[in-house]
Amino acid sequence: MSAPAMPEKVAGIIPVKFEKFGLRHYLICLKGVVLRECLRFLHQRERFISSLVRPLIWLFIFAAGFRQVLGVSIIPPYKTYVLYEVYITPGLCGMILLFSGMQSSLSMVYDREMGNMRTLLVSPFPRWFLLVSKMLAGVSVSIAQVYAFLIVAWFWGVKAPPIGYLMVLPALFLSGMMLCALGILLSSMIKQLENFAGIMNFVIFPGYFASPALYPLWRIQEASPLLHKICLANPFTYAVELIRFAFYGQIEWLSLGVVAGCTVLFLAAAIIAYDPSRGLVTRKQDTGGNG
Repeated sequence: MSAPAMPEKVAGIIPVKFEKFGLRHYLICLKGVVLRECLRFLHQRERFISSLVRPLIWLFIFAAGFRQVLGVSIIPPYKTYVLYEVYITPGLCGMILLFSGMQSSLSMVYDREMGNMRTLLVSPFPRWFLLVSKMLAGVSVSIAQVYAFLIVAWFWGVKAPPIGYLMVLPALFLSGMMLCALGILLSSMIKQLENFAGIMNFVIFPGYFASPALYPLWRIQEASPLLHKICLANPFTYAVELIRFAFYGQIEWLSLGVVAGCTVLFLAAAIIAYDPSRGLVTRKQDTGGNG
């Protein structure tokens, strides 16, 4: 008669069962990432003030000076002549999204140097979900800044159609996602926090000025055909146009396609860059840092 089988627990083998993540777990993780970013933003009052000062300077000072010099003809989506400050308002909204996206990438570099990034990336959640959660957190903060700017602009007399403030929300969200994805991709390439300022300026200022944020594309083409081609190759150009048309309840399909495509491309590249076998692990060995 054979001996009875020994229970696994007696033999020292205790099976471990991991609970499969459900939607609730993903939502809890997303809530934690977004809440952390929002609390960080609330504790950094200087960041909120600076996010408003930059576009308001253009709106209050530069637009007032250029109003008599730069006329804006009747071009879509406008059905009549518009003041210069009305024209540049969508570009200034894009400016806020652009700077906020770069600020989000700055926090990624800071967290990596302080070691906080490792805690996030070693969690059992998929890498793509963590990066998308980070993007959603950054976009939530940037959209709040945009609407704060629009409130100030409304009191200054720069008003869009009432429905436009609601219609522009999806355009702001998609544009913000693209710029945050670009910022996260850049953060994977920056090894030290000190190098971030130079990289950020190299991206922000050419991206902003080589776009229709300040001048119509037809006027840029008249002044410099080469600069016009650069503007057409600039993803920020299409983000500005997407926001501009959305203010008037219209969809600029080319801009929508370009912004959506660039968002997917930048996010995919960021996910690959943050792969542990290619990104942070290799960077740690190269720099001797703590991740």
